[in-house]
Parts: sequence; structure tokens; C-alpha cells
Amino acid sequence: MVQIRMRKLFFIYIVISTVSFIWFYSSCGFPECKEKEIEHLIKKYKARNKELDKKISDLSQQLQECQKNVLTSGRTEFSHSPTIYMVTPTHTHPEQKANLVRLSHTLLHVKNIHWIVIEDSVSKTVLVSKFLQNSGVKNTHLAALTPHEIKMKYNDPTWLKPKGVLQRNAALRWIRENLNPNTDNGVVYFADDDNTYSLEIFQEMRNTKKATVWPVGLVGGLRYEKPIVKDGKVTGWFTYWKPNRPFPMDMAGFAVNVNLFFNNPDARFSNEVPRGFLESTILEQLNVKMEDLEPRAENCSKVLVWHTRTEKTKLKNEQLMIKRQGQGSDPNIEV
Repeated sequence: MVQIRMRKLFFIYIVISTVSFIWFYSSCGFPECKEKEIEHLIKKYKARNKELDKKISDLSQQLQECQKNVLTSGRTEFSHSPTIYMVTPTHTHPEQKANLVRLSHTLLHVKNIHWIVIEDSVSKTVLVSKFLQNSGVKNTHLAALTPHEIKMKYNDPTWLKPKGVLQRNAALRWIRENLNPNTDNGVVYFADDDNTYSLEIFQEMRNTKKATVWPVGLVGGLRYEKPIVKDGKVTGWFTYWKPNRPFPMDMAGFAVNVNLFFNNPDARFSNEVPRGFLESTILEQLNVKMEDLEPRAENCSKVLVWHTRTEKTKLKNEQLMIKRQGQGSDPNIEV
């Protein structure tokens, strides 16, 4: 039994050795043949690499041309399009920077826009100055102080007094002093800092001939207010509050061609008008008539701007923190 096993083991050893030798020989072959084969493979590899390098170079060149064409076509499209001069009054309050940050992130997606931000202040604040410098949006920063006797208090209802009057007038003064009506083709839009704007609304207003109008959502105690349009013309208004106003709509619901402010140099906002008449008064001073209104947003059937309001933040725990720990929030941390 032992001899048989030994023979089997010896036989297996011989077979394995033979197979291993044959495999090694077939793999390595004669040195000369193997060397020629390797040289051939190297030449083939180099040729293939050269071909791939050329393809990569050609594709890179094509990509650069495509990028150049896209950038050029974009500049061409918007270099001749009217600029939107967006007028935004703002004042110091806990939510101010949050509102401006949110709005600026919308404006970053809008071409040819010039953001005129006017603070209700004696001078421009550091917070807003730093913010605008880093916003990435072309802007002009102004300041105009509302007199104490007509200024709204933080807890006053939003409808109590006209807001942003002197700030908007400061923007109109800047427009008249810095733009050339013969060369600066543009549109003026009065936009609150806490409203919500679809990107579509900016394209809707861009080619305003005189005055464009559209619906505004979440305003006037309704889901929306809107111009009523028939056969492409504004014939009335869907609104509940004081529907007999000349133009019963929200400030966010219209834009006007910048030339109207040059053609009517005395047009400006006033704190003396009745509540809810700011929009009507400025449009009347610009000599805008009902028949001049250009309905947008699919004949005023789509809501593209919302009269949202940022909730006033309750900071009562600041005083409690001072009582508990001897100090409140670090005033050097900008919020």
C-alpha cells in the first residue's frame, strides 16, 4: 500500500513538474522571439497613445470653442437688453441681513440687474456695506433717514404708515443724476427686501415699454390680487381693499420704463398720500393710464411674486440670559 502511494505521489510530481516546465517555456519562449514580441507591443502602445493624445487635444480645443461661444452669445444677448434697476428700501432690524441675503441669492441668477439698496439711516451702516460688497450683485448703496415723527415703530402694524418713501425717492434722485435717458435703456422695479420673487418675473418686466403689470400672491387678505385682462388689455382689478383706487395693486405688481422718470422729473413718492395710495400716486405722476398697462405673466394668470413677510423674531431670552449668566449674545457677532 505504501509503495503504491509512493508511486502515485512520484507520478503526480512528474506530471506537475512537466506541466510547469511546459507552461514556463510557452510563457517565456525563446528569448529572441519574446524580445521581438515585446518591442512590437511597445510600438503598438506608443502609436495608440499618440492617437489618444491627438483625440484629447482635439476635444479640448472643441470644448474651449464651445465655452467661448456660450460666453460670447450670453454677453451678446444681455449686453443689449434693458437693465433692471431694482429699488429696495431697508432699515435696521434683527432680520435685516437674513432678508438681504435671501434676496441677493435670487438676484445672482438675474442678468443685467442693478440693485439700488437704500437704508433708512443718516449714513450707510457697516453691516449693509459689507454685505453688498460681498453679495456678487451689481449695486448702489444709499442712505436716507425717515424723520422720527413719521417713522414706524418696530411693533407697529405694517399698514399704519407709508414705508420706504424717502428711500425710494433717494433712488429716483440717483437714477436721474447718474443715468443717461438717451443711452441707458432700463426698467425700474420697486422691490421690498422680504418679498419672494420668481426668476421669471424679471424676464417678464425686462422689455417694459411704459408700465408692465402682473398678479401678486398673498396680499390684501387674498390668495392673490391681479389685474383683470380682456383681449390683452387691462380692464379692471381683482382686489378687495379699496378697489376704486386708480391703480389698486401692490408695489411688487408693476414695473415702469426708466425714461418715464426723466420725462416726468417731478414724479416722486409722498408721505402725505392716503394709506394704500403710494402705487396709484406715483403711476399717476408718471402719466400712466389704464390703457398703457402691459399685462404680463400670461395675461396676468400666473403668480410670479409673493408679498411674503418675515416674521418678527422674539428676542426676550436675551435679557433673561443677562440675568442668568451676566451677559447676553456677543454684539460683535453679526447676525
